[in-house]
Amino acid sequence: MSYHKLKRGLRIAVAVGATAFLVSFVQPAVAEEFVNTGYFGDVAIKGYDPVAYFTQNQAVEGSEQYSYHWLGATWHFASAENRDLFIREPAKYAPQYGGYCADGVSFGTVTTNVDPKAWRIIDGKLYISYDPGAADGFEKNPTKLTDSKKHWSDVQQTLVSEKLDKNWQAPAN
Repeated sequence: MSYHKLKRGLRIAVAVGATAFLVSFVQPAVAEEFVNTGYFGDVAIKGYDPVAYFTQNQAVEGSEQYSYHWLGATWHFASAENRDLFIREPAKYAPQYGGYCADGVSFGTVTTNVDPKAWRIIDGKLYISYDPGAADGFEKNPTKLTDSKKHWSDVQQTLVSEKLDKNWQAPAN
């Protein structure tokens, strides 16, 4: 076996073992660290105010002026009042599934590209989807909510694996 194949095999074994350990023993903490910030940057919900969905019943763009760093992401708010409400109870206002597409989670998949205007509040929880049709379907089909809860741990494991794979990739030789 070549050195490079052995090295790659060891990386995979370590990543799989680390994934199993993280998901089995520290899953809640790890899961909370996965806030969807899109493909670039560190801003949650593409800069939309998570509190406004509840207080204004609409998607409202936030401002860098009223921002807060939580769970490895920067959250923007339309006002200092909304930012302060979020700081007091972030879990109340943050989107479910870290802001990944709730409809995608119902199928057990990770969908990073979301539309902040494609949202629903169901049972007091905020769900973001990739487009308005998916958000509508998520709301109208109760099995999607049940399925998303069922698949969330698998999606978390996928996110952990992707993070580990990204962190463990060896530079090309």
